[in-house]
Amino acid sequence: MTRQAPDPTLLDDLEWRGLIAHSTDLDALREALTAGSVRFYVGFDPTAPSLHMGNLLQLTTARRLQDAGHTPYLLVGGATGMIGDPKESGERTLNSLDTVKDWSERVRRQVTPFVSFEGTNAATVVNNYDWTASLSTIDFLRDIGKHFPVNRMLGRDTVKRRLESGISYTEFSYVLLQSMDFLSLYREHGVTLQHGGEDQWGNITGGVELIRRADAGKAHAFVTPLVTKPDGTKYGKTEGDALWLDPQMMSPYTFHQWWLNVDDSQVSQMLRLFTFLSRAEIEGIEAEMTEKPWLRSGQRTLADEVTTLVHGQAETDSAKAAAAALFGGGDLHALSPATLAAALRGAGATAVPALVPVVDLLVETGLAKSRGEARRTITEGGAYLNNVRVEDPEAEPRPDDLIGGTWLVLRRGKKSFAGVEVG
Repeated sequence: MTRQAPDPTLLDDLEWRGLIAHSTDLDALREALTAGSVRFYVGFDPTAPSLHMGNLLQLTTARRLQDAGHTPYLLVGGATGMIGDPKESGERTLNSLDTVKDWSERVRRQVTPFVSFEGTNAATVVNNYDWTASLSTIDFLRDIGKHFPVNRMLGRDTVKRRLESGISYTEFSYVLLQSMDFLSLYREHGVTLQHGGEDQWGNITGGVELIRRADAGKAHAFVTPLVTKPDGTKYGKTEGDALWLDPQMMSPYTFHQWWLNVDDSQVSQMLRLFTFLSRAEIEGIEAEMTEKPWLRSGQRTLADEVTTLVHGQAETDSAKAAAAALFGGGDLHALSPATLAAALRGAGATAVPALVPVVDLLVETGLAKSRGEARRTITEGGAYLNNVRVEDPEAEPRPDDLIGGTWLVLRRGKKSFAGVEVG
């Protein structure tokens, strides 16, 4: 539900949540956001087949702005995705036009559920390929390139880091393309605000400056902080730990478990950045986390809220039911085959060609380091097959133990489990 008039407390809420890492003139931005409905945009380059955590932060921020009465333009980078923003090290591999078109369509489908397309401040999805594809090189250089001093472009952090190892003219020119997006939206749709991730600050302010130089116009910008791991390193697509939004790339169960396992030191930040809980609700959770940390109420709330936001309430309920069953607190047979399979594959299932003794399965899945350790685990009462304690070290699963005709669930103690796909 979007508001009819701007919410004057919006900027205060964004600041309290820690969503403004840098901004252009903050007083001017506050004045603009309270004077009337501001048209704003945020861009998503199709550099992977799915959006991820960093994109989710921009989508929730766009929704906050729209809920406060402002009008979103969600930009799919069909043109900029052909190049990609310069990496901190090494040249990007350029994707084919067909790949970029496919990923652009995936991005379009993924961004649309997060905003409303109804009401006086209805959202619009645009693709920068539409105004870039027919632009001639001469027109681009005359109308856009002339406004970018090379010395300022060389001063950008990413460019400076790449100068020794080398950077192509293609990646060097990315800032011109993204800045042109802001100018085009400013001219055609009256967009006067852009937000994005902190690593986009140079590109975003490039657009603000281009609007000033080319049209003598006034535009605003702010960027959100980069969300990093507790050790300060980035979550990313290349480190193998990306939080994908596409359920085919990361099952809702695995997605829910990811948030459930957020480090204690990051829960408060994550609740502020990624949920729509009020300040009073979040501060109440923080108080409970301090008084009763063993309840892990912050992680539980975070996992439920974000999974529901991205995948819907039904998938959240299924993820919770699967977790309860897999850790011995529910009926495995009550889970749908699809839910069970997604949960086990998401947790890293082991495939075996045929049924073998439980001792061998414990070793095969990594729950025990050796057959001797596996036998001791069974003897000590710490091994479970489909949530039933295994009493006999010589036990072998039977065909009727297979859940859905395919799966076995092994557990060691209360916290370690593994799925086995047979056949």
